Amino acid sequence: MKERWLLPYLRSYLGSFLIIIGLGVVTLAASAALTFTSGYLISKAALRPENILMVYVPIVAVRTFGISKAVLHYVERLAGHSAVLRILSLMRVRLFRILEPHALNFFSKFRTGDLLGILADDIEQLQHLYLRTLFPSAAALILYGAIIAALGTMDVSFALLIAIYLGLIVFILPGVSLLIMRQRQNKIQHFRGLLYHKLTDAILGMADWTGSGRQLDFVKSYEADQQIIEENEQAIKRWERWRAFIGQCIAGLTLLSVLFWAYSQVKGQLVPVTWLAALVLVVFPVTDIFLSVLSAADKLPQYKRSLSRLQAIDRLRAPSSEEDHGAAPLDDPSQVNLESIHIQLNNVFFKYDQTDSWVVKNLSLDIPQGKKIAIIGRSGAGKSTLFKLLCGALLPSKGSLTINGQEINSLHQLLGRHIAVLNQKPYLFDTTVANNIRLSNKSTDEHELQEAIAQARLTRLLQELPLGEQTMMHEAGSRFSGGERQRVALARILLQQCPVVLLDEPTLGLDPVTERKLLSTVFQTLEGKSLIWVTHHLVGIERMDEIIFIDDGEVVMRGTHQQLYEQSSRYRKLYALDKPFLENLKLSRSSSQAKAEPAFIDPHNQIHTLK
Repeated sequence: MKERWLLPYLRSYLGSFLIIIGLGVVTLAASAALTFTSGYLISKAALRPENILMVYVPIVAVRTFGISKAVLHYVERLAGHSAVLRILSLMRVRLFRILEPHALNFFSKFRTGDLLGILADDIEQLQHLYLRTLFPSAAALILYGAIIAALGTMDVSFALLIAIYLGLIVFILPGVSLLIMRQRQNKIQHFRGLLYHKLTDAILGMADWTGSGRQLDFVKSYEADQQIIEENEQAIKRWERWRAFIGQCIAGLTLLSVLFWAYSQVKGQLVPVTWLAALVLVVFPVTDIFLSVLSAADKLPQYKRSLSRLQAIDRLRAPSSEEDHGAAPLDDPSQVNLESIHIQLNNVFFKYDQTDSWVVKNLSLDIPQGKKIAIIGRSGAGKSTLFKLLCGALLPSKGSLTINGQEINSLHQLLGRHIAVLNQKPYLFDTTVANNIRLSNKSTDEHELQEAIAQARLTRLLQELPLGEQTMMHEAGSRFSGGERQRVALARILLQQCPVVLLDEPTLGLDPVTERKLLSTVFQTLEGKSLIWVTHHLVGIERMDEIIFIDDGEVVMRGTHQQLYEQSSRYRKLYALDKPFLENLKLSRSSSQAKAEPAFIDPHNQIHTLK
């Protein structure tokens, strides 16, 4: 698979990176030159020059290099952070665009803790890859070559000796360190990812942990994983201390070698005596430069793991995406009247994996504008998969999906403007009621907002609140009841003014009275729109133009409510489960005219029939 998280940005920002590395080299050179000229100035002043002008140039050079070191370092850091933060911004936008098409099928594909790890850790790791590894290492390597070349013009054998010393710091020690630390770094990041998931899971399920009386079990489990991380971090710190000690020993050997070599050069009158202190002192900033990149290689396993996780996310990109194929979902959207949408599924098959069995088999649907379709069936029959196919969260394995006669790859890009979705648990943000409703249409005016509130039958509720529609909903809309939250979500849908609305069991978990009231509001306010309603319950089902019963991925019954009620005793039994006593009387009267088909009530799924 083509790498998309590093190479594209390296190519796009190559010029900026070269400038940043160049600034880094000049900054390091200024640091070394500052120490060299300082040593030279001290030696020159010790010789008691007859005129102050004899040391004026070194004084100016010291001041120049001292100021330029700080300025260049600031500019280099500013340029580096500017480029890298721009890249991170693009990475996060890219990550959102990969995840966004899966929003309607979100939690079946991703764990919240994993996503937190990717957002909080993996993207940041790639930031450190540039700032702490790539830029400093490139600058140090350039300076390494420059130093060896400069010494080679003076003494080839000594240049080779210094190349060996500095090579131990730049190449050998980081390589050994990488081998030692790779396993521990991978273990730390693995357990840290588990902790992200475990902590997120525990927060969301805190009430259940508390209710079961097992809070201490969770704390002990969490602390055990945290202890593993801390043990590995301590082991890494111990090695870092040993590595620093070894590096300082090599730096000490380098200093002694330079001292003896500089003395021999001065004694042989190959260099001025004033260079003796300068050559010795310059060893300190030079070795500090190379010692500072000792740890650059240590993070490579973390970078690799982060990159692997991001590439795994990248595989979720739909093969029809514009970035990969350049294909738009419609051949020419401007030539299609998307205010009147005719959706057709033609012989659609779907399975989640090549080794799995078909979840949806040979299914065809015809949904012209304004038609209302209900999809019912037991749990696992394929209703949710069909719903995801209709809203673009999944693509058919076989068959075709057309809009107004044009075959398309996915409905996803029609969502929001032309297709609206009312989920089981629509997310309501921790802001005002008005802001939550306006989420679907931020340009709406006050009159349109109030009209949507009235249509969703929220006016009386909001009038009873001191702040009205400016009332805060709190996290996930917890300020309001389930039915009230669904009405807010319905008002949000109404502002979208989409011709097609998908309903994914919007009454799930509501009491019967609230369920009937909400359905009455839904059908009344969405009159004239195409409705595709996935449900377990048959309350309000008689309002639909067509009812499709799915079992094992296939359509086993379809027709209007009246047709199914008259022709299928199985349907009559299912319908009776959601109707009051009078409907049960009808069932008992008709039971003598139809062969009984056994059924049982599952408290979690009322449409759970026996074959």
